[in-house]
Amino acid sequence: MNQGFGIEPPSAHHHSPLQKPVRYVVIIESGGSMIARLFLASRELVAEFDAGTEEVVQMTQGLPATHEASTVEWDRALAGHSAAERAAAEVYTLDV
Repeated sequence: MNQGFGIEPPSAHHHSPLQKPVRYVVIIESGGSMIARLFLASRELVAEFDAGTEEVVQMTQGLPATHEASTVEWDRALAGHSAAERAAAEVYTLDV
C-alpha cells in the first residue's frame, strides 16, 4: 500500500519551452464590437478578447497608438478584417 489514502500522486512535470512575450496589442473592430488581439513579434496571434477589459487598459496605458494595421506586415495576421477596420485599428507596441 502506498500511504496515499486513495489519492493519486501528481504526475511528473513536463518541461516545455516558455511562450515568447507578447509584442503587439491590436484594438480592432470585429463584427460590431471592439476586440483586443495579442501578437508575438512574428505577428502570430496568441490571444483575443474583449477590448473593454481592464487588462487592455493596463497593458496600453502610457503607450502611443499607431494606425499601422494597414501595412503589408499585418496582411497575414489581420486577413479576416476589412480595409476600413484595419485603417481604424490601434496598434500598441509593448516594451519587452
